[in-house]
Amino acid sequence: MATTTRRFWTHLAVVVGLILTVTTPARADNPIVQHIYTADPAPLVHNGRVYLYTGHDEDGSTWFTMKEWRVWSSADMVNWTDHGSPMSLATFSWAKQDAWAGQAVERNGKFYWYVPVVTKATGRPAIGVGVSDSPTGPFRDALGRPLVENGEIDPSVMIDDDGQAYLYWGNPNLSYVRLNTDMISYSGGINRIPLTTAGFGTRTGDPNRPTLYEEGPWVYKRNGMYYNVFAAKCCSEFIAYSTSPGPTGPWTYRGTVMPTQGSSFTNHPGIIDFKGSSYFFYHNGALPGGGGFTRSVAVEKFSYNADGTIPTMNMTTAGPPPADTLNPYGRQEAETIAWGNGIETEAASEGGMNVGFINNGDYIKVKNVAFGSGATLFAARVASTTAGSSIEVRSGSPTGALAGRCTVPNTGGWQTWTTVSCPVSGLTGTRDLYLRFSGGNNYLLNMNWWQFGSGGMSPQLDPKPGAQ
Repeated sequence: MATTTRRFWTHLAVVVGLILTVTTPARADNPIVQHIYTADPAPLVHNGRVYLYTGHDEDGSTWFTMKEWRVWSSADMVNWTDHGSPMSLATFSWAKQDAWAGQAVERNGKFYWYVPVVTKATGRPAIGVGVSDSPTGPFRDALGRPLVENGEIDPSVMIDDDGQAYLYWGNPNLSYVRLNTDMISYSGGINRIPLTTAGFGTRTGDPNRPTLYEEGPWVYKRNGMYYNVFAAKCCSEFIAYSTSPGPTGPWTYRGTVMPTQGSSFTNHPGIIDFKGSSYFFYHNGALPGGGGFTRSVAVEKFSYNADGTIPTMNMTTAGPPPADTLNPYGRQEAETIAWGNGIETEAASEGGMNVGFINNGDYIKVKNVAFGSGATLFAARVASTTAGSSIEVRSGSPTGALAGRCTVPNTGGWQTWTTVSCPVSGLTGTRDLYLRFSGGNNYLLNMNWWQFGSGGMSPQLDPKPGAQ
């Protein structure tokens, strides 16, 4: 169950969110996660999905108070599935604090997640490695000790076309090692990339830091060019980038990717290509209660210039257009969300996560749902300790046309699950789906998954969750 603190801050955010809903006719879809604060995005494309690895700012934090990392995924860039926290400070017995910005990569069927933490032994930052057989974890400590330690943070990992992997990191310096093929050891020692003004721009007013490079490198290769996108010139930071003909330089400063904006004095980049388009991830303080220590991840779609340079872009509340449709006739996890109002998530006894802590009027938006010729039935996996609540199936808005209403019984426990179903009508074509929850006071129900049926037939319920 969520903590009292989380419930307080979440419901405070809900109140503010409802005010914004009244005054703003269109619902924004950035930031992409609304029920917790997220930071330091690190996207990874794998098997037709984007897996997004983030940090987690604690509610009400007045410092970078971070105890765990989180994973999300999407097949369409608008609906994001919450996979919970498959790795935390407790994963590393030698870690003391600060679950800060990392990045994951896949190699030979295993997923390696490089993260900075402060060690118990030295009290300085070091980089650990989590490893898993799945992009969503659980991750275990690959070494039982740090991979590398020089008191600096923010690892970024890149596997070059020739198979050589590189791990970059650093604040105030920029270092790298050449990883061995096992991805948990390295050869040749720690190397320092020269921070020249030609390579990383000119900073004024700080004689100790002559270049714009600050932290958070994101290094990747595209069409034969190497890119190093980084947080520049604290504080407040903007996002800048440099390019190079090789993985270790020489680097040439190219300019601004995202100017300083967004009510967070830090920022952190992540860039991928997915389903024929390019996407830039970052964080800001856009949620209610948000700021420099309570950040939220957002994403923009962009196109490279003809010469491979990155255009300057600004933060938006709209986010990218859908990269695909969502199939309502396959089982969909309740925690697959484009926008959630008032809800939270937690681990479910049946596996995965469920949506919970639901009050009257809370809702979930799922975007670009392809109903085709029309849905006739709706089913949901629910649990509750109260009778009389319901799931309202609507489209267009939380108060849009009512397609159906499923009554949820008292199942005898918040993790005692049953499946309810009800007829629906009016859901054709491709549209945004809203599942609005109604009932009395206090918490109403938990929901684990949902699925539609068509043609008068009941949903053919999948035995396992949808694509994870």
